[in-house]
Amino acid sequence: MNNIIQFPFYFLEEGDMENTKKKSSKKKLFERYNRFGYYFLIPFFVGFIVFQLYPIIYSIAISFTSMNGFQTFSEATNVGLGNFSTLLKNTPLFITSIQNTLLLWGMNFVPQILMALILAAWWTNRKLNLKGNSFWKTVFYLPNMIMAASIAALFLGIFGYPNGPANLLLTNLHIISHPFNFFQSIWGTRSIIIFLQFWMWYGSTAIVLVAGISSIDDALFEAARIDGASDGQIFRKITLPLLRPIVMYTFVTSFVGGLQVFDIPYLLSSGSGGPQNSTYTLAMFIYNQAFQYRNYGIAAAASVILLIIAAIVSIALFRFFRERTSNKDLVGGKD
Repeated sequence: MNNIIQFPFYFLEEGDMENTKKKSSKKKLFERYNRFGYYFLIPFFVGFIVFQLYPIIYSIAISFTSMNGFQTFSEATNVGLGNFSTLLKNTPLFITSIQNTLLLWGMNFVPQILMALILAAWWTNRKLNLKGNSFWKTVFYLPNMIMAASIAALFLGIFGYPNGPANLLLTNLHIISHPFNFFQSIWGTRSIIIFLQFWMWYGSTAIVLVAGISSIDDALFEAARIDGASDGQIFRKITLPLLRPIVMYTFVTSFVGGLQVFDIPYLLSSGSGGPQNSTYTLAMFIYNQAFQYRNYGIAAAASVILLIIAAIVSIALFRFFRERTSNKDLVGGKD
C-alpha cells in the first residue's frame, strides 16, 4: 500500500528533476547564444580604439612636443606647455579662428533651432492634420545628405562674380546697380556660410524634435485642451518644458559639430579663410598647421584646446540641466 502511494510522488519528483535539467540546459544554450551578441560589438570597439581613442591619446602626447614634418615622435623635443602658451599668447590667428567659429555656429544655430521647433510643432499638431508629413520630412532632410563639396560648388556658381545668377537677378530687379562680389565681402561670405549651415541641418534637427514631441504622453495634451488651453499655451507650458532634454542634446551636438566646421568655409574661401580671415575657422587653423606648415605640435595643441572647450561646455550644460530638473522635482515634491 505504501509502495503504491509513494510511487506517484517518486515519479513526479523524477519528472521535476528532468524538467529542471531541461530548463538548465536551455538556459545554458541561451547564455551561449547570448555570447554571440558580444562578438558583434568587437568591430565597434576596434574601430573606436583605432580611429578615435588612439588618435586622441597620440594628439595629446604630440601637443607637448616640438614635432614637425621632419621629425618622428621619438625625435621631437618635449616643450611642456610651450605650444599652448604660443597659441594663446603669440598667435592672434588662433584666437581669431575661435571667434569666427563661435560666430558662424551661433548665427546659424539660433534660426536653425527656431525653424526646427516650428516645423516640429506643425508636423505633430493633430488639429492641423497636415497631409504628406513623411514627404515633407524627407524633402527638408535632403540637404543634409548632399555632399558639402557639391553644395559649395553650387553656391560658388550662384553667387559668382560678375555673371552669377544671383548678381544677374539682383541687377535686373534694380536692387543693385552693378554686380556685387559676395566672396570679397566679409559679411557676404559669412552670410552664405551661415545660410548653408542652417539649410543643411535644420531639417535633421526638426526630425529629432519630432521624435521628442512624439514621445510625450498624448493625455497631457488632451487634458490641456479640455481645460481650454490654446495651441500656443500647450506648446509653451507642456511641449517646450518636456522637450528640454532633446533641445539640450541638440544644442550640445550642434555646438560640438560647430567647433569642427571645416568643409563649407574652406571650399568657399579656397582654403584661405578670407576675406581678411573672416571665415578662418578653428578646424581650418588645425588643418593648415598640420598639413601646410607641418607644425604637428601646434596643430595637436590646438586640437586639445578644441577638445577641452567642447568637453567643458558639454559638461556644464548637462550639469546645469540636471540641477534645474532636480530642483523642479524637489519643488514639485513639496507641493
